[in-house]
Amino acid sequence: MKRLIQIELIKLQNNKASKVLISIYFLLLTSISLIVVIKFDIGPAKIHLADQGIFNFPLIWHFNTYMAAIFKFFLLLVIVSMITNEYSNRTLKQNLIDGLSKKEFILSKFYLVLILAAVSTIFVFITSLILGYFYSDFNELGIVFSDLEYLLAFFVKLVGFFSFGLFLGMLIKRSAFAVGAMLVWYAIEGVIHLILMYFLGYKSYMIPKIKQFLPLEAISNLIENPFGRLKALKTVASQVGEKFTYDYAVHWYEIAIVLAWTAIFIYASYRLLLKRDL
Repeated sequence: MKRLIQIELIKLQNNKASKVLISIYFLLLTSISLIVVIKFDIGPAKIHLADQGIFNFPLIWHFNTYMAAIFKFFLLLVIVSMITNEYSNRTLKQNLIDGLSKKEFILSKFYLVLILAAVSTIFVFITSLILGYFYSDFNELGIVFSDLEYLLAFFVKLVGFFSFGLFLGMLIKRSAFAVGAMLVWYAIEGVIHLILMYFLGYKSYMIPKIKQFLPLEAISNLIENPFGRLKALKTVASQVGEKFTYDYAVHWYEIAIVLAWTAIFIYASYRLLLKRDL
């Protein structure tokens, strides 16, 4: 395992584009702290995000993991380019000649996925902890370290998403086309949603139950949009006679679905490599 990780880290260090993308990604994660200066109007409500409790413990874990996940496409590009470069630079064939098995090759890429997801999760944890202690109204340890399941969901979300990217990179062997295929799959899931609406009805309770098994939908479901928890939006909703009753919790079965897809993507990548004549 250590040898495989070292191989991937050496490749990463020698890839300038990947280093630039990773740097941009972590700079964007750091920029989440700039949200405190954002002000905007929603009808009669004037919202200053810093006053809405978004950096209060434990809400900050939900809010920051949701925002950080938006930037995951930068690391997806790193994963896909690392895979496709193996084909274009013929390093994959050379690695196999040098004694690396096909199983070890896929494992090395999966270890890279785990490392990038783990480092991202640790970074978000530290950033959130610092912001929380600066801006939160609640600093008791029991409150600070509650709702940490959002960090677990964030880690699983990244692992699942990057594993999908790994599979597409192995399947298509071209970075631009692999990323394009990811966007096409987003569209396909949208079409499936429209088909379900047509046959089951617009408000059918079965639609989300079926859609939760689609890969990108499952990944998205891990961390729900937290903005409905803002004080101002709750106030506006109450003024117009509405009430937010949304379920923001992280559920074990949602994590299980994404982990199942992750296993499918990694195994499918391995089977592709086994069948190919390199």
